[in-house]
Amino acid sequence: MRLCVNSGAQLHLIKPLGFDLDDKQLKRAGLDYGEYAKVSTYDSLQELINKLEPSRMLAVTTKGTRTYSDFDYHSGDLVLFGPETRGLPEELLKKIPADSKLRIPMLKESRSLNLANAVAVIVYEAWRQLEFVDGE
Repeated sequence: MRLCVNSGAQLHLIKPLGFDLDDKQLKRAGLDYGEYAKVSTYDSLQELINKLEPSRMLAVTTKGTRTYSDFDYHSGDLVLFGPETRGLPEELLKKIPADSKLRIPMLKESRSLNLANAVAVIVYEAWRQLEFVDGE
């Protein structure tokens, strides 16, 4: 939530969530950012797509063919991240064009970055390319 507030991004969550948005610990971790964050939840990815009508869908995955920094981001892009433990579902990745599957370089022996760090890397690169204008 803090990243979204600080960058002007919206947080879109697809159920089932691995946490409860009303959880006291989550609220404490979000400090006072929860009241300023733009957070929406959806029952499915299709519901999110129908609501947002994104111009493109991008997937961040260890199976990505393009490095996140070598991609041209546009306003209206929807960037999908999966759970830390398993990533995005394979059936979803099959629907995303190869050149829209982005990866964050890591050493081969490394485990994936945690989700918050991966999102921060992508959000700030996209925002930088969009010249840090106010956006969603």
